[in-house]
Amino acid sequence: MAVRMKDIAEDLGVSLMTVSKALRNHSDISQPTRDRVLKRMRELNYQPDWIARSMVTRRTYLVGLVLPDLMHSFFAEVAKGVARKLQPLGYQVVISDTGEDGEVEQRQVEVLVNRKVDGLIIASAQRSGRLEMFQALERNKIPYVLIDRMLAGAEAHYVGVKDDDLGALATSHLIQQGCRRIAHIRGPAVATGVGRLRGYRRALARQGMEVKPEYIASGQYGDNTGYEAMQQLLQTNPRPDGVFCYNDPVAAGAIKAILEAGLRVPEDIAIVGAGNVHYSDLLRVPLSTVDQSSTAIGETAAELLSACMQSKTPPSPKRIFIPPRLVVRDSSRRRE
Repeated sequence: MAVRMKDIAEDLGVSLMTVSKALRNHSDISQPTRDRVLKRMRELNYQPDWIARSMVTRRTYLVGLVLPDLMHSFFAEVAKGVARKLQPLGYQVVISDTGEDGEVEQRQVEVLVNRKVDGLIIASAQRSGRLEMFQALERNKIPYVLIDRMLAGAEAHYVGVKDDDLGALATSHLIQQGCRRIAHIRGPAVATGVGRLRGYRRALARQGMEVKPEYIASGQYGDNTGYEAMQQLLQTNPRPDGVFCYNDPVAAGAIKAILEAGLRVPEDIAIVGAGNVHYSDLLRVPLSTVDQSSTAIGETAAELLSACMQSKTPPSPKRIFIPPRLVVRDSSRRRE
């Protein structure tokens, strides 16, 4: 026989309303009480009647998570953080993979909106200035939170790092390791790519070092394109002695190209990536990187979206920046 909310209430000695509020993450009950109710629900494998619940609350308890690349473990970790926070509150997370294509993203968001999702978390592939999709969400009063990529001109909730600071942190580390000809394999022309390039330029300028156009190569976001971009940089004269890469997959491709050319990492060319993906320390040369706290980004975005979905009036846009953290491994360690 299916477990009912009434059974949970009687088992714990609380009211039916308390159980209902715990399931809805209502602010009227304390966190310890909510945790106790949710724990008992999991133990008894309580399954809500979603159809009846939706008819009463006018919610679907669906949240859309729109990501540009599910093969990138950074976004997989983000998704894990989102699910960890939303599933105990009774929400199901519907994940869409846009393949870094803004047009695909717009179509997928439209599908999710037509499915009446209660809210959206989006790592957008839209280029700067393309805000029509987000303006439509606001007109329809659908709460959403941007993660990882902030769009200029968007008055939106945001959770992520400051990409300028990330780029400056990685580049400054290479300078501290004694690199003087520092290149950058840049990412796509989205906020993360533009911001990290800006941070790279800023760090060099602070040290009075020249930013050479030939030391900036397009690597987009994959290991194959990082490999090709590094091959291009190896043709410059003099070649770089340090490279800051847009992300860890790009850095993995760059390391492969350097080693195939008979050069050493980091003795000949030091490498730093970004993202601290799960395999970064398992590469042939363990990769130095900048950790963006991917799981924390997902959890924080989920908490922020949950608060927006519970609010009767749309809250003012909140921007939560998580400080980037340098993780030094063998690919850049020239000096102790």
